[in-house]
Amino acid sequence: MKFGVFYEHQLPKPWAEGDEARLFHNALEQVVLADRLGFDHAWEVEHHFLDEYSHSSAPEVFLAAAASVTKNIRLGHGIRQVIANYNHPARSAECIATLDIMSHGRVDFGIGEGATRLELGGFHIPAREKRAMALEAAEQIANMLALDPYPGFEGKSFSMPCRNVLPKPMQKPHPPMWMACTNRDTIRIAASIGVGALAFSFIDPDEAKAWADIYYGIIKSDACKPIGHTVNANIAMVSNFSIHHDRAEAIRRGHEGFEFFGYALNALVAHDTVPGRTDLWNEYLAKRGDRTEQVIAEAAAHGAPSTGIGTPDDMRRHLTAFEESGIDQVIFMQQAGRNRHEHICQSLELFAAEVMPEFKARVAAREARKAEELAPDIAAALARKDWMKPLADDEIPVVRASVAKAQVGR
Repeated sequence: MKFGVFYEHQLPKPWAEGDEARLFHNALEQVVLADRLGFDHAWEVEHHFLDEYSHSSAPEVFLAAAASVTKNIRLGHGIRQVIANYNHPARSAECIATLDIMSHGRVDFGIGEGATRLELGGFHIPAREKRAMALEAAEQIANMLALDPYPGFEGKSFSMPCRNVLPKPMQKPHPPMWMACTNRDTIRIAASIGVGALAFSFIDPDEAKAWADIYYGIIKSDACKPIGHTVNANIAMVSNFSIHHDRAEAIRRGHEGFEFFGYALNALVAHDTVPGRTDLWNEYLAKRGDRTEQVIAEAAAHGAPSTGIGTPDDMRRHLTAFEESGIDQVIFMQQAGRNRHEHICQSLELFAAEVMPEFKARVAAREARKAEELAPDIAAALARKDWMKPLADDEIPVVRASVAKAQVGR
């Protein structure tokens, strides 16, 4: 099983001068550390206008900075908002390809659409049409990355003429594609279009197994019809992350922040919001009371729940259950709420020293078996794909000069 780290760039209020800068630079230090320790992926989300919950509105900039100071860790858009109102598909293709070049081929491309009225309304995106708009754009981004030139497109959510979208990525035909998933329905969609599933929901191993069974069942069936030029058959599951040799200390360091993550997301979706005037953190603390001490007492009486918070042995049991469920990657949500930078780094180091090696040792053999098993299914899926027809040289339209020939040189 592989491991990733994930960033929303959460920043609860009150905000002091320099807090945002410190947050971003601490996150970059954590990615550098994760790279040195042997983590496989660093994922960065894209959200807009979500006070306190996510200040990550330009992931391409953060990931480019990470590319310049890391060597091996893969850099993932987890996710990029692909609807044209957010980012024109040609601009997405250009940014992804440039990042792939600058990182020497380490990019993963997750697609998303946004869920809150703050985001969708801010960019005038109809909520009922967002899924179709995102899938239309994502398929064309893949075509732009792979085709020379891109033939052009007339769609429902955007259109553009024939152009050669440059640069082209190092990974051919394009970086692996993923999709944000929050429930069984979106897991089915990800599998049906042949992309990896980024499961951004905190679920138990039994539910994880159900999701993995659904996902791989569709990958192996006639229902899989890829939108990309390859199939990325992988399912990644997000997990809490706070470990310490003292279980109570691990809970004190992590539980409050991770609980805030869920509280803030629900509040932004389900509650009315006044832009710039949220106070989610204090609302959350007022309702939470002594919840941390309650969790510590429950863990002392009954053992640590399978949440990714606890001792190295607790984490080992947690991950073994996910591995046995068929999950390919666990992504650790270590930066949440007011979780402290030094505690995050200590957890990363402890995990890498005492837990990660045994799981990493099984990756190569597992990946080889999986590739052999899925090869016929992936070939069949690609045979079902509706391929955009490349243009022959005599079919490429001439783009007329904007200045008459007689005027040139005057």
